[in-house]
Amino acid sequence: MKPLSRARRGRPASDSAGSGRATFWHSLHAEWVKIRTMRSTLWVILGALAFAVGLAALNGSSAGDEYADLSPADQAVFDPLETSLMGYLVAQIAFGLLGGLVMTSEYGARTIVPTLTSVPQRARVLGSKALVLVGVALPVGIVVSLGGFLVGQASLSGAGAPHLELSDGVALRGVFGGGAYLALAALFGLALGAVIRSTTATVTTLFGAMLIVQAFAPALPGALGDWVSKFWPPIAGGQIITAVRDPDVLGPWTGLGVMAGCVAALLAVAFVVFRKRDA
Repeated sequence: MKPLSRARRGRPASDSAGSGRATFWHSLHAEWVKIRTMRSTLWVILGALAFAVGLAALNGSSAGDEYADLSPADQAVFDPLETSLMGYLVAQIAFGLLGGLVMTSEYGARTIVPTLTSVPQRARVLGSKALVLVGVALPVGIVVSLGGFLVGQASLSGAGAPHLELSDGVALRGVFGGGAYLALAALFGLALGAVIRSTTATVTTLFGAMLIVQAFAPALPGALGDWVSKFWPPIAGGQIITAVRDPDVLGPWTGLGVMAGCVAALLAVAFVVFRKRDA
């Protein structure tokens, strides 16, 4: 029998090696399976939706009943959009937690080791996690914002207070912009999880950055309080759900841009840390 040529003998080995190499699409599929099968994903989504809708109903009913008793000056700045979408304060923590768990759950269960063994390119791993997370968080965030808007506006309408229709431009901006904000909150959590690697520490940091600072910003002294109230990323990004313009804070899209820039910077740090740190 005539022996195979060296080139022909080498080709099957090369093809076999190529077919076994993990591609970016393989990494994306693996991350999709992980986030889809992670038990906390469904509970986080359902919890965010329940809180957003529940708070919208409570806020809409309460604010609607009190509207007639407001002074003319307060009625002039009454914001029906913000009233119905205030559930984002809780939803952002839920989405941030989901993003953090995408990273920290792997470190907790030590599945990060086989993940990096099968896909040694760490930038590819983190990039796949970010893309899959946005693919889940953005549409779910829009649904959460839409649910809060519809329930909140129905409550305001039932109480005879000013309300918006979904066809209003400012309403669409609030719904879709609110969804984008929640997706950014999820990426914020992902970046924190990649840097911190601890679920508990990530959740604590999320609460501090997104709720505690926002709650105490008005109490901060002088120029510091003014700067934090205007430029702190979660506060600035939250302006996307407002319909009444406050001259002392950033505009809706500018504020969302500040939030996006902060998240992008933190993700860049996460990529650097993730590539250099041992698993």
